[in-house]
Amino acid sequence: MDGQQMASRNTHHNIFDIFSSAVASWSGKPVAFVAAVALIVIWGVTGPFFGFSETWQLVVNTGTTIITFLMVFVLQNSQNRDGEAVQAKLDELILSSQAANEFIGIEKLDEEQLRKLSVSLQRRAKALDQEAQNV
Repeated sequence: MDGQQMASRNTHHNIFDIFSSAVASWSGKPVAFVAAVALIVIWGVTGPFFGFSETWQLVVNTGTTIITFLMVFVLQNSQNRDGEAVQAKLDELILSSQAANEFIGIEKLDEEQLRKLSVSLQRRAKALDQEAQNV
């Protein structure tokens, strides 16, 4: 089954994928930033009414901590799916081009193997550049 068939057949997603995509999309918009600033301003303005008490401070500390903690998982899910999609697209381009198929799946190499591969590719690029300049 090719990628296009897979994309068209896999139209259902699990609830968390749908939720994380929606939250990631919404949280990256200016309106989300404005809403967050508005909430902090409202919290700050209410300080004198609550005597800048520890409870008043705890409200914002607890709220921001919970939101941050949950956003880590939501955004990581969205980023993982985006990364996998980009990798699949790159693999398809490699397979459909004259590029070396040995690069399929290199994202699974460890850091040392990736570093060695990067150095090797840099050498090849310099050699090709020198070859092009000599022509």
